[in-house]
Amino acid sequence: MILVQGVVTALFPRASVRLSKKMIGKNFDNASELEAKPAYLRQLRAIGVGMIAAGGTGLLLEDSEELETELSELGGAEGSEADE
Repeated sequence: MILVQGVVTALFPRASVRLSKKMIGKNFDNASELEAKPAYLRQLRAIGVGMIAAGGTGLLLEDSEELETELSELGGAEGSEADE
């Protein structure tokens, strides 16, 4: 989920700004009149890239953990056959 959100934030930072305005608008007046500065859009893109990296790393770690589990199960199964 973080990976997808990161891609959206990196590619479409203005969509994140619109979402933020809607959320802020629930509690503050005139939130729709706020304008995002170019520096803020660059920061959003950087955050999106970081989220992509974090999400991708999480997926890679999950895959490696699953592989290790499968290998240990296969190793344990072979060891039990040798005992018989």
